[in-house]
Amino acid sequence: MRKALAIVVAAIAAFGFGASARAEEPIRIGILNDQSGPYSAIDGPTSVDAARMAVEDFGGTVLGRKVEVVSADHQNKADVGSTIARKWFDVDGVTAILDVAVSSVALAVQELARERNKIVIYSGAGTSDLTGKACSPTSVHWTYDTYALTAGTSRAIVGQGGDSWYFISSDNAFGQALQRDSTKAITAAGGKVVGSVLHPYGTPDFASYILQAQSSGAKVVALANAGEDTKNAIKTGTSMGMTETQQMLGLLTLLPDVHGLGLDAAKGLLVTESFYWNMNDETRSWSKRFFERNNVMPHMVPAGVYGSVMHYLKAVKQAGTTESAVVMKAMKEMPINDFMTKNGHIREDGRVLRDFYIFRVKAPDQAKEPWDYYELVATIPADQAARPLAESECPLIKNQ
Repeated sequence: MRKALAIVVAAIAAFGFGASARAEEPIRIGILNDQSGPYSAIDGPTSVDAARMAVEDFGGTVLGRKVEVVSADHQNKADVGSTIARKWFDVDGVTAILDVAVSSVALAVQELARERNKIVIYSGAGTSDLTGKACSPTSVHWTYDTYALTAGTSRAIVGQGGDSWYFISSDNAFGQALQRDSTKAITAAGGKVVGSVLHPYGTPDFASYILQAQSSGAKVVALANAGEDTKNAIKTGTSMGMTETQQMLGLLTLLPDVHGLGLDAAKGLLVTESFYWNMNDETRSWSKRFFERNNVMPHMVPAGVYGSVMHYLKAVKQAGTTESAVVMKAMKEMPINDFMTKNGHIREDGRVLRDFYIFRVKAPDQAKEPWDYYELVATIPADQAARPLAESECPLIKNQ
């Protein structure tokens, strides 16, 4: 009898210890992006640090548990990204994955997260399919998408006389979505696309593509690519005299790209972002903290990572759990207000509604201080920067 009682007591003690240990395990969030490839300079390590900044500013704990940021390099390969995400969800106890730069990887992770009923929040991925035909009840497209980069920008440029376009696009999910969404906006505004060419990502020589764009006679040459590909295309176009006769538009040209190019090469280029460090006192204050840690001024992707991590942690605190459906409900109920976004919210399809901005890159003699690269051309209101729900292919919308 005593032996049996001792076994029961030991079992209760072991159960209690196990439950306590589980309760004290950190809440882990994963930052998945390109840490070493052609997009690492615009995302990668700086976005990981932006996530850590958010955790630190939040206080480092939530629900009495330490918050831990883990990160990994998906190498711009969908299978590698899926393998990492699966291990994070199934083995390492990661409750949410964020950033997921590169659209092909994001689409693969989206399906895995749907199967596992886990939260994924995109800052670096662009394809609008993430809130379209591939939408998921546990995903959020936080910072930008291909619709936002193209719709308002294309309408504005066509309205200013840029009514004929030629595309130089990366041959991947992002480039194709960017060209597709832009083409719809151009034709709806009364413009036309006179031609296009696809290139593999990581292309070192853009001379033949630039020659084709020049021979097209298009008034606007749109670069539907990112990272080193965009920089190489702009350098080549500038050296071949394109900007003397045609307007070059970087559909996803970010502040580090302009910095790497220099104002002599990038001056006059039009870009679209949802954040610029030098817009107001609040953006400058956060950005200078970021610069002190990373020696580079932030652009919309790491700023978005910071905001998405902060919003996720606030939702976990409000929900009192990390259970995905409950946390997602809280995320959609809470307004988004931080240095980057004012009165934003997450729509039914997972799209964050926020304003976007068209900037023109300054000439060297216009810059008043280091990193003072942009002048504001136009503001695209949140409701115009997001694809109308009436046009959505998202099953979550169509089933309502």
